[in-house]
Amino acid sequence: MVIAAQGRPLPVLTLAATILGGSLAAAGASVLNQYIDRDMDRQMARTRNRPIPAGRIAPVNALVFGFALLAWSALILGLLVNWLTAGLAMLGAAYYVIVYTVLLKRNTVVNILIGGGAGAIPVLVGWAAVTGSLAPQAFILFAIVFYWTPPHSWALALLVDADYEKAHVPMMPVARGAEVTRLQILLYSIQLVVLTLLPMPFRMLGTFYLIAAALLGGGLLFESVRLIREGSKAAARRTYKYSTMYLALLFLAMILDQVVFRIR
Repeated sequence: MVIAAQGRPLPVLTLAATILGGSLAAAGASVLNQYIDRDMDRQMARTRNRPIPAGRIAPVNALVFGFALLAWSALILGLLVNWLTAGLAMLGAAYYVIVYTVLLKRNTVVNILIGGGAGAIPVLVGWAAVTGSLAPQAFILFAIVFYWTPPHSWALALLVDADYEKAHVPMMPVARGAEVTRLQILLYSIQLVVLTLLPMPFRMLGTFYLIAAALLGGGLLFESVRLIREGSKAAARRTYKYSTMYLALLFLAMILDQVVFRIR
């Protein structure tokens, strides 16, 4: 939203409604995901204490709650922001629930690779909330989140591969092995770092962002190479934690570049 505004102040109502509506869309999709995966969640140590498999929430109640959250999201975004924003939020939820959870997650090793589009749609939501349309620059942000998702998620999968194997989920470490997964993390990290430099030639962001992106990207590549060399759970945990911090700091650098360092 900050980048789309190009330095202009964001209307408080638009900002608040987009954050609230987007949060409700993400929450609704998460609830429906846990409703669909409740049988699998019971089998995995990482997820067996979630409300549905733990018996704290009845599945039918979760189903109704999930759809209610999505309905509120659509209404808030449509009425207080614009209907393109609402439609994109619903597209993101449908992508996560139907494309990723139902069609991909249990059936193919590229589940994370293709399913990552769901997590990248929120940047389109934010862009449309400010401009009422989409531009090529918005899809650069989309691509950054899209290519960040595989190395981040595969690092986690290396940590909990026994859970995924027990539940028969073909995540990369289960279907292709840990060595292949570590290599794929490095390859996708390289592509991601290159993508993070694109905002400069498109004149979206300035020098502060470029320096931050280069430094953060160097750290990600370092962790990815160290993961290959060490091949340990500890290295996978470091890569996972760094990748989580990486995306947050990268987008923070974008905001600071626009708000604080606007001298080009």
